[in-house]
Amino acid sequence: MEWETRIHNEEKYLEVITTGAADKEGSLNMAKVIKETMQRHRITRALIDHRGVESVSGEIIEIYDRPKLFKIMGVMLGVRIAEIIKPEHVKHFRFFETVCVNQGFSFSIFRERSSALEWLLK
Repeated sequence: MEWETRIHNEEKYLEVITTGAADKEGSLNMAKVIKETMQRHRITRALIDHRGVESVSGEIIEIYDRPKLFKIMGVMLGVRIAEIIKPEHVKHFRFFETVCVNQGFSFSIFRERSSALEWLLK
């Protein structure tokens, strides 16, 4: 998976636009970059746009363990993350959303940018 990051200083959030195939390794690498960028810029909100992702892979156990890995990596629980996804990836990301919320993360998935930004910036 590849990604591009943008800092929105006025609204104080990080935007990440992804492309390619989303897998465990790419997701963890991206999470590390997001964490470091957010810490460096003192930002606590991230908008991740996965609409450019062509495919999503990952076993249930990998998805279930991912929030635990985020905690080990030092991703703070006070961070707010909105992800925009394609309709065909809802099942995968809905489970990820549930697991993240159950682990204490402020995380939500959306299909529209406007509703994701509204939730993220409130």
